[in-house]
Amino acid sequence: MIEVRIQLTSAFGLLLKPITYNLKPLGFNSLKIVIVGAGEVGFHVASHLAHENKEVVVIDKNADALRRVSDNLDVQVIQGSGSSPVVLEEAGILNAEIILAVTNSDEANLVACLVANILSPSTKKLARVRDADFDKYHDHFREYAPHIDTIINPEIEVVKTITNMMSVPGAVDVGEFADGRIKLVGIYLDKNSRLAGVKLAELPNKIAGDARLLIAALVREEELIIPGGNDRLMPGDLVYIISEADKLSDTLAVFDKHDQPIKRALIVGGGNIGYRLAKNLEEKAIYCKIIDRDPDRCARLAEGLNKTVVLCGDGSAQELLAEENIQDVDVIITLTSDEEINILTSLLATRMGAKKSITRISKFSYFSLMKAIGLEQVVSPRLSAINTILQHIRRGKVLSSISIKGEQAEVMEALALETSGIVDKPLKKVGFPKGAILAGIIRQGEIIIPTGDSKVQPDDRVIIFAHRKAIPKIETILAVKLEYF
Repeated sequence: MIEVRIQLTSAFGLLLKPITYNLKPLGFNSLKIVIVGAGEVGFHVASHLAHENKEVVVIDKNADALRRVSDNLDVQVIQGSGSSPVVLEEAGILNAEIILAVTNSDEANLVACLVANILSPSTKKLARVRDADFDKYHDHFREYAPHIDTIINPEIEVVKTITNMMSVPGAVDVGEFADGRIKLVGIYLDKNSRLAGVKLAELPNKIAGDARLLIAALVREEELIIPGGNDRLMPGDLVYIISEADKLSDTLAVFDKHDQPIKRALIVGGGNIGYRLAKNLEEKAIYCKIIDRDPDRCARLAEGLNKTVVLCGDGSAQELLAEENIQDVDVIITLTSDEEINILTSLLATRMGAKKSITRISKFSYFSLMKAIGLEQVVSPRLSAINTILQHIRRGKVLSSISIKGEQAEVMEALALETSGIVDKPLKKVGFPKGAILAGIIRQGEIIIPTGDSKVQPDDRVIIFAHRKAIPKIETILAVKLEYF
Protein backbone atom coordinates (compact mmCIF):
# COMPACT_ATOMS: atom_id res chain seq x y z
CA MET A 1 0.00 0.00 0.00
CA ILE A 2 1.37 3.42 -0.97
CA GLU A 3 0.07 6.58 0.71
CA VAL A 4 -0.10 9.66 -1.53
CA ARG A 5 -0.86 13.10 -0.04
CA ILE A 6 -2.03 15.84 -2.38
CA GLN A 7 -1.87 19.46 -1.20
CA LEU A 8 -4.44 21.65 -2.89
CA THR A 9 -4.34 25.44 -3.17
CA SER A 10 -7.39 27.63 -3.64
CA ALA A 11 -7.73 30.22 -6.39
CA PHE A 12 -6.70 32.85 -3.80
CA GLY A 13 -3.50 31.06 -2.84
CA LEU A 14 -4.84 29.60 0.41
CA LEU A 15 -3.75 26.12 1.46
CA LEU A 16 -6.66 23.71 1.66
CA LYS A 17 -6.94 20.49 3.69
CA PRO A 18 -4.64 17.85 2.14
CA ILE A 19 -6.24 14.75 0.58
CA THR A 20 -4.74 11.32 1.26
CA TYR A 21 -5.09 8.39 -1.16
CA ASN A 22 -4.08 4.76 -0.55
CA LEU A 23 -2.95 3.12 -3.76
CA LYS A 24 -2.42 -0.59 -4.41
CA PRO A 25 0.18 -0.94 -7.20
CA LEU A 26 -0.01 -4.15 -9.17
CA GLY A 27 3.66 -4.89 -8.88
CA PHE A 28 3.83 -4.51 -5.09
CA ASN A 29 4.78 -7.68 -3.24
CA SER A 30 2.29 -7.52 -0.37
CA LEU A 31 -1.08 -9.10 -1.10
CA LYS A 32 -3.71 -9.22 1.62
CA ILE A 33 -6.39 -11.88 1.37
CA VAL A 34 -9.32 -12.40 3.74
CA ILE A 35 -10.62 -15.98 3.84
CA VAL A 36 -14.05 -16.59 5.35
CA GLY A 37 -14.27 -20.23 6.37
CA ALA A 38 -11.60 -22.40 8.02
CA GLY A 39 -12.85 -25.72 6.67
CA GLU A 40 -10.92 -27.96 4.29
CA VAL A 41 -10.93 -25.60 1.31
CA GLY A 42 -10.22 -22.53 3.44
CA PHE A 43 -7.42 -24.28 5.32
CA HIS A 44 -5.67 -25.53 2.20
CA VAL A 45 -5.97 -22.26 0.29
CA ALA A 46 -4.59 -20.46 3.36
CA SER A 47 -1.77 -23.02 3.52
CA HIS A 48 -0.96 -22.49 -0.14
CA LEU A 49 -0.87 -18.71 0.25
CA ALA A 50 0.99 -18.72 3.55
CA HIS A 51 3.82 -20.69 1.95
CA GLU A 52 4.06 -17.87 -0.60
CA ASN A 53 4.36 -15.27 2.18
CA LYS A 54 1.01 -13.67 1.41
CA GLU A 55 -0.74 -11.72 4.18
CA VAL A 56 -3.72 -13.93 5.05
CA VAL A 57 -6.54 -13.46 7.57
CA VAL A 58 -8.89 -16.41 8.24
CA ILE A 59 -12.34 -15.87 9.79
CA ASP A 60 -14.53 -18.61 11.25
CA LYS A 61 -17.03 -19.08 14.09
CA ASN A 62 -15.58 -22.47 15.00
CA ALA A 63 -12.77 -22.19 17.57
CA ASP A 64 -11.47 -25.69 16.87
CA ALA A 65 -11.20 -25.02 13.13
CA LEU A 66 -9.33 -21.78 13.82
CA ARG A 67 -7.01 -23.54 16.25
CA ARG A 68 -6.04 -25.99 13.52
CA VAL A 69 -5.23 -23.06 11.24
CA SER A 70 -3.23 -21.10 13.82
CA ASP A 71 -1.32 -24.18 14.99
CA ASN A 72 -0.20 -25.11 11.48
CA LEU A 73 -0.05 -21.90 9.46
CA ASP A 74 1.54 -18.49 9.81
CA VAL A 75 -1.67 -16.52 9.28
CA GLN A 76 -3.92 -14.28 11.37
CA VAL A 77 -7.19 -15.79 12.65
CA ILE A 78 -10.34 -14.08 13.88
CA GLN A 79 -13.24 -15.87 15.54
CA GLY A 80 -16.61 -14.56 14.42
CA SER A 81 -19.03 -14.35 11.53
CA GLY A 82 -17.57 -13.55 8.14
CA SER A 83 -20.79 -11.73 7.25
CA SER A 84 -20.43 -9.30 10.17
CA PRO A 85 -19.27 -5.83 9.09
CA VAL A 86 -17.49 -5.41 12.43
CA VAL A 87 -15.55 -8.65 11.97
CA LEU A 88 -14.70 -7.86 8.34
CA GLU A 89 -13.40 -4.43 9.30
CA GLU A 90 -11.32 -6.02 12.06
CA ALA A 91 -9.90 -8.41 9.45
CA GLY A 92 -8.83 -5.43 7.34
CA ILE A 93 -11.31 -5.70 4.49
CA LEU A 94 -10.71 -2.05 3.58
CA ASN A 95 -7.10 -2.86 2.67
CA ALA A 96 -7.71 -6.36 1.30
CA GLU A 97 -7.34 -7.00 -2.41
CA ILE A 98 -9.34 -10.25 -2.23
CA ILE A 99 -12.01 -11.81 -0.04
CA LEU A 100 -12.56 -15.52 -0.47
CA ALA A 101 -15.80 -16.88 1.05
CA VAL A 102 -15.59 -20.68 1.35
CA THR A 103 -17.72 -21.70 4.33
CA ASN A 104 -19.96 -24.77 4.08
CA SER A 105 -22.99 -22.50 3.72
CA ASP A 106 -23.74 -20.96 0.31
CA GLU A 107 -25.94 -18.37 1.98
CA ALA A 108 -23.21 -17.33 4.42
CA ASN A 109 -20.75 -16.97 1.53
CA LEU A 110 -23.17 -14.80 -0.45
CA VAL A 111 -23.89 -12.54 2.53
CA ALA A 112 -20.18 -12.22 3.34
CA CYS A 113 -19.56 -11.00 -0.21
CA LEU A 114 -22.55 -8.65 -0.03
CA VAL A 115 -21.27 -7.00 3.17
CA ALA A 116 -17.72 -6.86 1.78
CA ASN A 117 -19.10 -5.16 -1.34
CA ILE A 118 -20.74 -2.48 0.84
CA LEU A 119 -17.61 -1.90 2.94
CA SER A 120 -14.98 -2.16 0.20
CA PRO A 121 -16.36 -2.27 -3.36
CA SER A 122 -12.86 -2.44 -4.89
CA THR A 123 -11.99 -5.69 -3.06
CA LYS A 124 -12.14 -8.66 -5.42
CA LYS A 125 -14.74 -11.19 -4.28
CA LEU A 126 -14.61 -14.97 -4.76
CA ALA A 127 -17.28 -17.26 -3.32
CA ARG A 128 -17.89 -20.99 -3.17
CA VAL A 129 -21.51 -21.68 -4.17
CA ARG A 130 -22.37 -25.38 -4.46
CA ASP A 131 -26.16 -25.62 -4.56
CA ALA A 132 -27.40 -26.35 -8.07
CA ASP A 133 -30.42 -24.13 -7.35
CA PHE A 134 -28.07 -21.15 -7.72
CA ASP A 135 -26.56 -22.27 -11.04
CA LYS A 136 -28.68 -20.06 -13.27
CA TYR A 137 -28.08 -17.01 -11.04
CA HIS A 138 -24.27 -16.96 -11.25
CA ASP A 139 -24.25 -14.24 -13.90
CA HIS A 140 -26.71 -12.21 -11.85
CA PHE A 141 -24.46 -12.39 -8.79
CA ARG A 142 -21.59 -11.05 -10.90
CA GLU A 143 -23.47 -8.21 -12.59
CA TYR A 144 -25.50 -7.07 -9.61
CA ALA A 145 -24.93 -6.95 -5.85
CA PRO A 146 -23.01 -8.59 -4.30
CA HIS A 147 -20.87 -8.23 -7.49
CA ILE A 148 -18.98 -11.50 -6.99
CA ASP A 149 -16.05 -11.61 -9.41
CA THR A 150 -15.70 -15.39 -9.40
CA ILE A 151 -18.13 -18.09 -8.30
CA ILE A 152 -16.51 -21.45 -7.58
CA ASN A 153 -18.51 -24.66 -7.56
CA PRO A 154 -16.19 -27.56 -6.63
CA GLU A 155 -18.70 -30.06 -7.98
CA ILE A 156 -18.69 -28.49 -11.44
CA GLU A 157 -14.90 -28.25 -11.40
CA VAL A 158 -14.37 -31.89 -10.39
CA VAL A 159 -16.77 -33.09 -13.11
CA LYS A 160 -14.62 -31.18 -15.62
CA THR A 161 -11.55 -32.92 -14.19
CA ILE A 162 -13.17 -36.35 -14.50
CA THR A 163 -14.32 -35.85 -18.09
CA ASN A 164 -10.84 -34.61 -19.04
CA MET A 165 -9.32 -37.76 -17.52
CA MET A 166 -11.79 -39.94 -19.39
CA SER A 167 -10.80 -38.30 -22.68
CA VAL A 168 -7.04 -38.93 -22.33
CA PRO A 169 -5.80 -42.55 -22.13
CA GLY A 170 -3.66 -43.30 -19.10
CA ALA A 171 -3.80 -39.73 -17.79
CA VAL A 172 -3.36 -39.09 -14.07
CA ASP A 173 -3.67 -35.30 -14.43
CA VAL A 174 -5.10 -33.35 -17.34
CA GLY A 175 -5.15 -29.60 -17.79
CA GLU A 176 -5.93 -27.27 -20.66
CA PHE A 177 -4.34 -24.02 -21.76
CA ALA A 178 -4.75 -21.61 -24.66
CA ASP A 179 -8.49 -22.29 -24.89
CA GLY A 180 -7.90 -26.03 -25.07
CA ARG A 181 -5.22 -25.95 -27.79
CA ILE A 182 -2.48 -26.94 -25.33
CA LYS A 183 -2.75 -29.97 -23.03
CA LEU A 184 -0.86 -30.66 -19.84
CA VAL A 185 -0.96 -34.39 -19.17
CA GLY A 186 0.55 -36.44 -16.35
CA ILE A 187 1.18 -40.12 -17.16
CA TYR A 188 3.17 -42.89 -15.52
CA LEU A 189 6.07 -44.34 -17.51
CA ASP A 190 5.64 -48.11 -17.77
CA LYS A 191 8.60 -50.35 -17.02
CA ASN A 192 8.51 -51.78 -20.55
CA SER A 193 8.30 -48.39 -22.24
CA ARG A 194 10.72 -47.75 -25.09
CA LEU A 195 11.54 -44.40 -23.44
CA ALA A 196 12.74 -45.97 -20.18
CA GLY A 197 16.32 -44.84 -19.55
CA VAL A 198 16.28 -42.27 -22.38
CA LYS A 199 17.83 -38.85 -21.79
CA LEU A 200 15.52 -35.91 -22.41
CA ALA A 201 18.04 -34.47 -24.87
CA GLU A 202 17.63 -37.65 -26.95
CA LEU A 203 13.82 -37.51 -27.08
CA PRO A 204 13.55 -35.79 -30.50
CA ASN A 205 15.27 -38.83 -32.02
CA LYS A 206 12.64 -41.11 -30.49
CA ILE A 207 9.62 -39.21 -31.75
CA ALA A 208 8.31 -39.93 -35.23
CA GLY A 209 5.85 -37.95 -37.30
CA ASP A 210 4.45 -34.61 -36.21
CA ALA A 211 4.34 -35.31 -32.48
CA ARG A 212 5.77 -32.44 -30.45
CA LEU A 213 6.07 -32.42 -26.69
CA LEU A 214 7.87 -30.81 -23.83
CA ILE A 215 8.50 -32.68 -20.60
CA ALA A 216 7.89 -30.03 -17.96
CA ALA A 217 8.37 -32.12 -14.82
CA LEU A 218 8.97 -35.55 -13.38
CA VAL A 219 7.78 -36.97 -10.09
CA ARG A 220 10.09 -39.72 -8.85
CA GLU A 221 9.62 -41.31 -5.42
CA GLU A 222 7.39 -38.36 -4.44
CA GLU A 223 10.10 -35.83 -5.38
CA LEU A 224 9.17 -33.23 -7.97
CA ILE A 225 11.95 -32.63 -10.52
CA ILE A 226 12.22 -29.84 -13.08
CA PRO A 227 14.34 -31.82 -15.56
CA GLY A 228 17.24 -30.83 -17.77
CA GLY A 229 18.57 -32.37 -20.97
CA ASN A 230 20.79 -34.84 -19.10
CA ASP A 231 18.00 -36.23 -16.94
CA ARG A 232 16.73 -39.68 -17.87
CA LEU A 233 13.19 -41.03 -17.87
CA MET A 234 12.89 -43.94 -15.47
CA PRO A 235 10.18 -46.62 -15.11
CA GLY A 236 7.56 -45.54 -12.60
CA ASP A 237 8.17 -41.82 -13.17
CA LEU A 238 5.09 -39.62 -13.27
CA VAL A 239 5.85 -37.60 -16.38
CA TYR A 240 4.17 -34.25 -17.02
CA ILE A 241 4.10 -33.43 -20.72
CA ILE A 242 2.88 -30.40 -22.60
CA SER A 243 1.57 -31.02 -26.10
CA GLU A 244 -0.56 -29.44 -28.78
CA ALA A 245 -4.08 -30.83 -28.42
CA ASP A 246 -4.40 -31.90 -32.06
CA LYS A 247 -1.16 -33.88 -31.78
CA LEU A 248 -1.82 -35.36 -28.35
CA SER A 249 -2.69 -38.82 -29.67
CA ASP A 250 0.65 -39.02 -31.48
CA THR A 251 2.44 -37.74 -28.39
CA LEU A 252 0.81 -40.30 -26.10
CA ALA A 253 1.61 -43.07 -28.56
CA VAL A 254 5.28 -42.31 -27.95
CA PHE A 255 4.61 -43.35 -24.34
CA ASP A 256 2.65 -46.41 -25.54
CA LYS A 257 -0.67 -44.87 -24.46
CA HIS A 258 -3.32 -45.38 -27.12
CA ASP A 259 -6.87 -44.13 -27.54
CA GLN A 260 -9.47 -46.22 -25.73
CA PRO A 261 -12.90 -44.70 -26.43
CA ILE A 262 -15.22 -44.69 -23.43
CA LYS A 263 -18.58 -46.22 -24.36
CA ARG A 264 -19.85 -47.61 -21.03
CA ALA A 265 -19.47 -46.00 -17.62
CA LEU A 266 -20.60 -46.93 -14.11
CA ILE A 267 -20.92 -44.26 -11.41
CA VAL A 268 -20.99 -45.33 -7.76
CA GLY A 269 -22.50 -42.56 -5.63
CA GLY A 270 -25.54 -40.56 -6.66
CA GLY A 271 -24.79 -37.30 -4.83
CA ASN A 272 -24.52 -33.94 -6.53
CA ILE A 273 -21.25 -34.81 -8.25
CA GLY A 274 -22.55 -38.17 -9.48
CA TYR A 275 -25.71 -36.52 -10.80
CA ARG A 276 -23.79 -33.74 -12.59
CA LEU A 277 -21.40 -36.28 -14.12
CA ALA A 278 -24.25 -38.50 -15.33
CA LYS A 279 -25.90 -35.49 -17.02
CA ASN A 280 -22.58 -34.67 -18.68
CA LEU A 281 -22.09 -38.24 -19.93
CA GLU A 282 -25.64 -38.28 -21.32
CA GLU A 283 -24.73 -35.26 -23.46
CA LYS A 284 -21.66 -37.14 -24.72
CA ALA A 285 -23.81 -40.17 -25.66
CA ILE A 286 -21.94 -42.46 -23.25
CA TYR A 287 -24.02 -45.33 -21.91
CA CYS A 288 -24.12 -44.80 -18.15
CA LYS A 289 -25.40 -46.49 -15.01
CA ILE A 290 -25.42 -44.91 -11.55
CA ILE A 291 -25.70 -46.75 -8.23
CA ASP A 292 -26.81 -45.32 -4.89
CA ARG A 293 -28.01 -47.05 -1.74
CA ASP A 294 -30.58 -44.38 -0.77
CA PRO A 295 -34.02 -45.19 -2.31
CA ASP A 296 -35.20 -41.57 -2.05
CA ARG A 297 -32.07 -40.32 -3.76
CA CYS A 298 -32.48 -42.94 -6.48
CA ALA A 299 -36.01 -41.73 -7.11
CA ARG A 300 -34.76 -38.16 -7.55
CA LEU A 301 -31.98 -39.33 -9.85
CA ALA A 302 -34.42 -41.27 -12.01
CA GLU A 303 -36.62 -38.20 -12.25
CA GLY A 304 -33.77 -35.86 -13.22
CA LEU A 305 -31.87 -38.11 -15.64
CA ASN A 306 -33.06 -39.11 -19.10
CA LYS A 307 -30.97 -42.02 -20.40
CA THR A 308 -28.95 -43.06 -17.35
CA VAL A 309 -29.95 -46.35 -15.70
CA VAL A 310 -30.41 -45.80 -11.95
CA LEU A 311 -29.75 -48.75 -9.62
CA CYS A 312 -30.57 -48.81 -5.93
CA GLY A 313 -28.02 -50.84 -3.97
CA ASP A 314 -24.55 -51.06 -2.49
CA GLY A 315 -22.04 -50.16 -5.21
CA SER A 316 -19.23 -51.77 -3.22
CA ALA A 317 -20.97 -55.18 -3.17
CA GLN A 318 -19.25 -57.79 -5.31
CA GLU A 319 -22.56 -59.45 -6.17
CA LEU A 320 -24.06 -56.26 -7.57
CA LEU A 321 -20.94 -55.48 -9.60
CA ALA A 322 -21.02 -59.00 -11.03
CA GLU A 323 -24.73 -58.68 -11.90
CA GLU A 324 -23.97 -55.46 -13.77
CA ASN A 325 -21.20 -57.15 -15.80
CA ILE A 326 -18.43 -54.95 -14.45
CA GLN A 327 -15.97 -56.64 -16.84
CA ASP A 328 -17.74 -54.89 -19.74
CA VAL A 329 -17.46 -51.43 -18.20
CA ASP A 330 -14.86 -49.08 -19.71
CA VAL A 331 -14.62 -46.92 -16.58
CA ILE A 332 -16.00 -46.99 -13.06
CA ILE A 333 -16.10 -43.66 -11.20
CA THR A 334 -16.50 -43.93 -7.41
CA LEU A 335 -17.96 -40.72 -5.98
CA THR A 336 -19.51 -41.51 -2.59
CA SER A 337 -18.80 -39.20 0.37
CA ASP A 338 -16.77 -42.00 2.02
CA GLU A 339 -13.31 -42.10 0.42
CA GLU A 340 -12.46 -45.48 1.97
CA ILE A 341 -15.49 -47.00 0.25
CA ASN A 342 -14.45 -45.30 -2.99
CA ILE A 343 -10.94 -46.75 -2.77
CA LEU A 344 -12.12 -50.28 -1.97
CA THR A 345 -14.83 -50.21 -4.65
CA SER A 346 -12.37 -49.06 -7.33
CA LEU A 347 -9.90 -51.79 -6.34
CA LEU A 348 -12.62 -54.45 -6.37
CA ALA A 349 -14.05 -53.33 -9.71
CA THR A 350 -10.68 -53.30 -11.49
CA ARG A 351 -9.86 -56.72 -10.02
CA MET A 352 -13.18 -57.96 -11.43
CA GLY A 353 -12.32 -56.69 -14.90
CA ALA A 354 -13.26 -53.00 -15.18
CA LYS A 355 -10.83 -51.47 -17.66
CA LYS A 356 -10.32 -48.21 -15.78
CA SER A 357 -11.25 -46.56 -12.48
CA ILE A 358 -11.42 -42.95 -11.29
CA THR A 359 -11.61 -42.51 -7.52
CA ARG A 360 -12.78 -39.54 -5.49
CA ILE A 361 -10.68 -38.82 -2.40
CA SER A 362 -10.50 -35.88 -0.03
CA LYS A 363 -7.33 -36.28 2.03
CA PHE A 364 -4.23 -35.00 0.26
CA SER A 365 -2.16 -37.41 2.37
CA TYR A 366 -3.78 -40.29 0.44
CA PHE A 367 -2.50 -39.10 -2.94
CA SER A 368 0.96 -40.59 -2.53
CA LEU A 369 -0.52 -44.00 -1.60
CA MET A 370 -2.79 -44.43 -4.59
CA LYS A 371 -0.19 -45.56 -7.12
CA ALA A 372 1.24 -48.08 -4.62
CA ILE A 373 -2.13 -49.79 -4.17
CA GLY A 374 -2.95 -49.78 -7.87
CA LEU A 375 -5.12 -46.67 -8.30
CA GLU A 376 -3.58 -44.14 -10.65
CA GLN A 377 -6.51 -41.87 -11.43
CA VAL A 378 -7.89 -39.95 -8.46
CA VAL A 379 -9.84 -36.72 -8.19
CA SER A 380 -10.52 -34.30 -5.37
CA PRO A 381 -13.24 -31.61 -5.37
CA ARG A 382 -11.03 -29.64 -2.99
CA LEU A 383 -8.06 -29.68 -5.36
CA SER A 384 -10.29 -28.79 -8.31
CA ALA A 385 -11.62 -25.82 -6.34
CA ILE A 386 -8.10 -24.73 -5.37
CA ASN A 387 -7.04 -24.77 -9.02
CA THR A 388 -9.91 -22.44 -9.88
CA ILE A 389 -9.20 -20.16 -6.94
CA LEU A 390 -5.49 -19.85 -7.67
CA GLN A 391 -5.90 -18.48 -11.17
CA HIS A 392 -8.02 -15.64 -9.78
CA ILE A 393 -5.67 -14.56 -7.01
CA ARG A 394 -2.41 -14.54 -8.94
CA ARG A 395 -0.65 -11.30 -9.77
CA GLY A 396 -0.09 -10.48 -13.40
CA LYS A 397 -2.43 -11.57 -16.16
CA VAL A 398 -2.74 -15.22 -15.10
CA LEU A 399 -5.38 -16.82 -17.32
CA SER A 400 -5.43 -20.28 -15.73
CA SER A 401 -3.58 -22.23 -13.08
CA ILE A 402 -3.36 -25.90 -12.13
CA SER A 403 -1.91 -27.40 -8.95
CA ILE A 404 -0.17 -30.74 -9.27
CA LYS A 405 1.00 -33.32 -6.74
CA GLY A 406 -1.36 -31.97 -4.13
CA GLU A 407 0.09 -28.49 -3.77
CA GLN A 408 3.79 -29.04 -4.51
CA ALA A 409 3.82 -27.21 -7.81
CA GLU A 410 1.73 -25.14 -10.14
CA VAL A 411 1.39 -24.71 -13.88
CA MET A 412 0.08 -21.34 -14.97
CA GLU A 413 -0.85 -19.74 -18.25
CA ALA A 414 -0.29 -15.99 -18.31
CA LEU A 415 -0.48 -13.10 -20.73
CA ALA A 416 2.86 -11.34 -21.18
CA LEU A 417 2.19 -7.66 -20.58
CA GLU A 418 4.25 -5.03 -22.38
CA THR A 419 5.77 -3.71 -19.14
CA SER A 420 6.33 -7.00 -17.32
CA GLY A 421 9.85 -8.20 -16.63
CA ILE A 422 9.56 -11.20 -18.93
CA VAL A 423 9.32 -9.53 -22.36
CA ASP A 424 11.84 -8.49 -25.00
CA LYS A 425 14.86 -10.26 -23.55
CA PRO A 426 16.32 -13.75 -24.04
CA LEU A 427 14.84 -16.17 -21.54
CA LYS A 428 18.32 -17.02 -20.27
CA LYS A 429 18.57 -13.41 -19.06
CA VAL A 430 15.14 -13.19 -17.45
CA GLY A 431 16.38 -14.61 -14.19
CA PHE A 432 13.87 -17.37 -13.66
CA PRO A 433 14.02 -18.66 -10.08
CA LYS A 434 15.30 -22.15 -9.37
CA GLY A 435 12.47 -24.64 -9.65
CA ALA A 436 10.67 -22.85 -12.50
CA ILE A 437 10.64 -23.30 -16.25
CA LEU A 438 8.91 -21.49 -19.09
CA ALA A 439 7.44 -24.46 -20.86
CA GLY A 440 5.74 -22.91 -23.86
CA ILE A 441 4.93 -19.73 -25.77
CA ILE A 442 1.75 -19.24 -27.78
CA ARG A 443 2.06 -16.44 -30.33
CA GLN A 444 -0.79 -15.70 -32.74
CA GLY A 445 -1.97 -19.30 -32.54
CA GLU A 446 1.50 -20.77 -33.07
CA ILE A 447 2.97 -22.91 -30.29
CA ILE A 448 6.67 -22.40 -29.63
CA ILE A 449 8.82 -24.73 -27.55
CA PRO A 450 11.30 -22.15 -26.18
CA THR A 451 15.07 -22.22 -25.82
CA GLY A 452 17.32 -19.97 -23.75
CA ASP A 453 17.59 -17.55 -26.70
CA SER A 454 13.82 -17.28 -27.21
CA LYS A 455 12.22 -13.91 -26.47
CA VAL A 456 8.70 -13.40 -25.18
CA GLN A 457 6.84 -10.64 -26.98
CA PRO A 458 4.02 -8.48 -25.58
CA ASP A 459 0.63 -10.25 -25.70
CA ASP A 460 2.23 -13.70 -26.00
CA ARG A 461 0.68 -16.37 -23.84
CA VAL A 462 3.26 -18.18 -21.75
CA ILE A 463 3.01 -21.45 -19.85
CA ILE A 464 5.15 -21.61 -16.71
CA PHE A 465 5.78 -24.63 -14.50
CA ALA A 466 6.95 -23.75 -10.97
CA HIS A 467 7.60 -25.24 -7.56
CA ARG A 468 5.44 -23.62 -4.90
CA LYS A 469 8.47 -21.86 -3.39
CA ALA A 470 9.26 -20.23 -6.74
CA ILE A 471 5.76 -18.82 -7.34
CA PRO A 472 6.23 -15.41 -5.58
CA LYS A 473 9.22 -14.64 -7.83
CA ILE A 474 7.28 -15.76 -10.89
CA GLU A 475 4.45 -13.38 -9.92
CA THR A 476 6.98 -10.55 -9.67
CA ILE A 477 8.29 -11.32 -13.15
CA LEU A 478 4.76 -11.41 -14.60
CA ALA A 479 3.43 -8.30 -12.84
CA VAL A 480 3.34 -4.85 -14.38
CA LYS A 481 6.28 -2.78 -13.19
CA LEU A 482 5.44 0.02 -10.78
CA GLU A 483 7.16 2.66 -12.89
CA TYR A 484 4.57 1.99 -15.61
CA PHE A 485 2.19 4.13 -13.57
